[in-house]
Amino acid sequence: MENFSPNRRQFLKGAGVAMALPLLESLPEVRAAQKAAKTKGPVKRFVCLSNNYGIYKKGFFPSTAGTDYALTPTLKPLERHRKDFTVFSNLDHGNTGGHQGVPVLLSGVRPHLAAGFPEGNISLDQKMAEHVGAATRFPSLTVRVNEANLTSFTRTGVQVPAIDLRQTYRALFLEGPAAAKAKQRQQFKLHGSILDVVLEQAKGVKGQLGKQDQHKFEEYLDSVRSLEKKIVQQEPWVDRPKPKTDHPEPPQGKGTAADLKAMMELIALAIQTDSTRAITLSSGFVNGDFGLNGGYHGFSHHGNRDSHTSALMKIEANMTAQMAHLLDLLKAQEDPINGGNLLDHTMVFFGCGMATG
Repeated sequence: MENFSPNRRQFLKGAGVAMALPLLESLPEVRAAQKAAKTKGPVKRFVCLSNNYGIYKKGFFPSTAGTDYALTPTLKPLERHRKDFTVFSNLDHGNTGGHQGVPVLLSGVRPHLAAGFPEGNISLDQKMAEHVGAATRFPSLTVRVNEANLTSFTRTGVQVPAIDLRQTYRALFLEGPAAAKAKQRQQFKLHGSILDVVLEQAKGVKGQLGKQDQHKFEEYLDSVRSLEKKIVQQEPWVDRPKPKTDHPEPPQGKGTAADLKAMMELIALAIQTDSTRAITLSSGFVNGDFGLNGGYHGFSHHGNRDSHTSALMKIEANMTAQMAHLLDLLKAQEDPINGGNLLDHTMVFFGCGMATG
């Protein structure tokens, strides 16, 4: 008897599954991941949830240490998960500069100081993508809801563009037309050929440069090698079918809570389908939601005014409420690669690069 080895599309066609196809153990990509997990250890995932304006400390941080602390208003939505998370406090370095601290969250390095560090200001998610990116369709996902994402940077200091709710759904589940795939294959070949020429010519140029210029030239070559690595990682995925789902494309602009909840569901689906293992999300606030008249930025400069601090606690409690929803989804889904559930092997990190206004 022939071994039955269905791909995702064949399985869906035969079974009529009415949800995102889970990581079924009979599927080839899952077996490959299981084999890798046995030889290299469990498959790990990382999700970073952040905002660009800090957190109102009195609403977030417990007043006592240990396990029996009273949950603060901002942490209250996470109560059902309190055994699954830890709150770290007193990590503020006391530096000034306000919003300049936002991009530091996952790197520890301000972008304008990156040249003084061996790996620049590469962020944690992009560092992970360098190591595990070839195992999934997307080495990393950088997403946003009602706010720009300022936390993800490559080792050459490039800020990774973030995609919104609709773009995330389409990237995960919608197949491009055949002509677009053919064009993408041609682009990979063309770019690969160009990079080969650049790296070959670089051998003769470097020896003619002064010490300072050699350093700059090496940074340039690092970016070329990084691009070359991405091409090698991404090219095999052009012709592999994307996972199928009956989860509808979420509408955008439905408000702060609805948009963030929808993105959490897409993040859970991205992990469930093993489309990526490194995700960063920055979320914001839509003026007028929660009965508030004002912007998140303005509220963050609170000056201890009750009207502003109460607004911040409403905005930030929604963030932790949607985080709790993500944890619910990850706990509910079996992890066929590692065993247990998806949360067992997923780190969910909530934080900000700056403290508070």
